[in-house]
Amino acid sequence: MKTLILFYSTYGHVYKLAEAVAEGAREVEGNKVVIKRVPETLPREVLDKTGATEAQKAFDHIPVAKPSELEEYDAIIIGTPTRYGNVCGQIQAFLDGTGALWAAGKLVGKVGGGFVSTATQHGGQETTLRALHTELLHLGMVVVGLPYAWQGQMGLHEVTGGTPYGASTVAGGQGERQPSANELEGARFQGRHSSEIAKKLSA
Repeated sequence: MKTLILFYSTYGHVYKLAEAVAEGAREVEGNKVVIKRVPETLPREVLDKTGATEAQKAFDHIPVAKPSELEEYDAIIIGTPTRYGNVCGQIQAFLDGTGALWAAGKLVGKVGGGFVSTATQHGGQETTLRALHTELLHLGMVVVGLPYAWQGQMGLHEVTGGTPYGASTVAGGQGERQPSANELEGARFQGRHSSEIAKKLSA
């Protein structure tokens, strides 16, 4: 039983969610959990100008994944920032490289899901996750979200991410807000829940 937490993070918000998803996944007995990132596609000068180069030093020790290795896992949970209501270009480029896996049906029946970061509360969290789900369904995966069994997405006492489609965080327009305790708990729940279902399917 193996779970891959695959992500792209510009300023570290998605990475923090990825760590929490991995924590939850590790609670499932016998589950080997791996965190990897997708390759960067932006030129270094662009990353330098936006401050991303410095921010990404916090997770540059995380190994970079290759599309061909996805078939090794029973569950694949993908983290992305949103770009105009859709997955970021780095995640899309990586998924575009899975054509051989799609053609051979290598991901059919595996559990898939996603988590996301947006600048604002209504910045495309659900549309981004739904878009990701569409791609996972084309690959034949069993999509697992963040069910309302996790009650943290029901509260109105604080600004919080968390959708039935997957865990999420609100980063702020300048990236000034870090994932809250509630958002991280939602990510842990998703990691555990997805891995539990993958374990049952692979039994």
